[in-house]
Amino acid sequence: MSHEFTTLLVEYRPDRVHVQLNRPDVRNAIDQTMIDELHQVCAELERGPRILILSGTNGVFASGADIAQLRDRRAEDALKGINSSLFARIARLPLPVIAAIDGWALGGGAELAYAADFRIASETARLGNPETALGIIPAAGALWRLAELVGEPVAKEIILAGRILTAAEALAVHLVTEVHEPDALLAAAHALADRIARQDPLATQLAKEVFHVPAHEHPQADNEAQARLFESEEKFTRMTAFLERKKR
Repeated sequence: MSHEFTTLLVEYRPDRVHVQLNRPDVRNAIDQTMIDELHQVCAELERGPRILILSGTNGVFASGADIAQLRDRRAEDALKGINSSLFARIARLPLPVIAAIDGWALGGGAELAYAADFRIASETARLGNPETALGIIPAAGALWRLAELVGEPVAKEIILAGRILTAAEALAVHLVTEVHEPDALLAAAHALADRIARQDPLATQLAKEVFHVPAHEHPQADNEAQARLFESEEKFTRMTAFLERKKR
């Protein structure tokens, strides 16, 4: 909790952490320092699971990777998976991740949002992957996550033809699940976090974990997770409370 962040604004609450990407002079472009600091946040959330809310600052989520750094990277840098390893780690966090997208979410910024469990947007949101226009590919998750989220035809329009989705278009293809006025976006993100926080944390954690296991691991993974929960005190407490309410 004592980290000194230079590219993030971090608010800690008992059940959640709100991280704002904070490089407004370059529209929150994701540089190596931001990657390193987000890894620190992930380490904290792996040790002590909490909901994560990701947002931008000054009306921008993240305009993409820092092109000044990206231009100088070579083959050995690509093989390190600098962005992709972070986004995979965010996707694997024990409790749900909410991306609150205001303004631009392009390239690596969009891929960061794709790694979240929930995406909500402001009316100003614009999402896309223009990497091929810069002579590279979106290699931090878009080439496989985006098709899972919106289907192959729309994903190919975004990745191969440079289509940028408006907030309304993103809602129509279910890339985001809510659209709000910009001033209401963070309140909506916290309202969603409130709904998640009312669930049993262990059940939510295991549900997320089993949701993402490969198909061949079902139903065994489901059964094993349920076996843990069937022995948990929280299950008995919550079900007893439910039955007591029904008697009234």
